Amino acid sequence: MLRLIDFLSYLIQLYVYVVIAGVILSWLMAFGVVNPYNQTVRAIWQGLNAVTEPLLRPIRNMMPNLGAIDISPVVLLLLCFFVQSVVLGSIRDLILASG
Repeated sequence: MLRLIDFLSYLIQLYVYVVIAGVILSWLMAFGVVNPYNQTVRAIWQGLNAVTEPLLRPIRNMMPNLGAIDISPVVLLLLCFFVQSVVLGSIRDLILASG
């Protein structure tokens, strides 16, 4: 059971890196550092969006409109850190205490 919790924690950490990569790529595209019409950049962007949008979209719908500022990735990262440290940590502690 501890291995499953470790694996879930690893997946959450990997997802955090994907969200950060998506944010950085969106900034690079917005400021014209990378060409969004490049086929490779577009493929990476679509892949990152396919992974992150299912969790970011509900957060964006619940957040108030802040204009051009999108803080939904920050909220998602905080939720990931909460699940990783509090929820999985508590389950780990319960398993270690009972076993």
